[in-house]
Amino acid sequence: MHKLALFRLHLIVFLWGFTAILGKLIHANAEILVFYRMLFAAICLFVYIRIFKKDSIKVSKKVFFQLAAIGFSMALHWYCFFHSIKISNVSIALSCLSLSTLFASILEPLIFKRKIDISEVVMGIVIVACILLIFKTEFQYKEGIFYGVLCAVFGTIFSVFNGKMFGKTSSGNIIFYEIFSGWFIIMVIYMFTGQFFHLNEISYRDIALICLLASVFTAFPMLESVNLMKYISPFTLILTVNLEPVYGIILAFFIFGESEHMSPVFYVASGVMILAIIANGLIKAKKQKTLN
Repeated sequence: MHKLALFRLHLIVFLWGFTAILGKLIHANAEILVFYRMLFAAICLFVYIRIFKKDSIKVSKKVFFQLAAIGFSMALHWYCFFHSIKISNVSIALSCLSLSTLFASILEPLIFKRKIDISEVVMGIVIVACILLIFKTEFQYKEGIFYGVLCAVFGTIFSVFNGKMFGKTSSGNIIFYEIFSGWFIIMVIYMFTGQFFHLNEISYRDIALICLLASVFTAFPMLESVNLMKYISPFTLILTVNLEPVYGIILAFFIFGESEHMSPVFYVASGVMILAIIANGLIKAKKQKTLN
């Protein structure tokens, strides 16, 4: 069972890595892409929870508004991610995601009221040094790097506060209300800014790809990651999820060719960041084992 769980885990991480590929294949801009992704994903989750599982989706007002705020940070995270891809490339957007670990090492101790881990600080310094090196060598993608960093910030906010919601309602309800609320909030923003009337400027090809993105590459991996927690440790999940940029960068290199070919410095710096994150995870696991 453990081997099957690990296979399923690597499958969903691979699917997450492929979202960046779909983001580049979809011609619609980031605003339209995120709007429809969240809408279709919310529909998929609602059908799964209410029709297939026949579970209740009732939550308290307090929990709903908390999930709505977290859902908005998810929407901003996805917007910055896809916008970074549109104005630079997949490799830049995915490499910047590594900064999430640094931001989490700062935000998580504040929210969960624990001491700052020195190993996380050291790892953070390594990651920042690598990002600065990438910025210097890939300066033509400076705007893409900027949005990639914002993507990491909002992704960290989403992940940390999402951890605070565990146990307040079912995992399915948490994911559903976050995605639905994120979609509803950006819809309201689009209505006030006039962007709502441009949402029909999308091809049937893009609609089909976004449906695929919302179901197979969003709703399914999210639900599967929750189900896998019965068989694997949170540490194994987090450590494996760090392979997402690896899968995505390799896929982009072979699928898109020239537009994804970066300088050797980029690949060295990205490799160092990923190794630093994995090494930090292993150190934490060893410390935890010693304490137990």
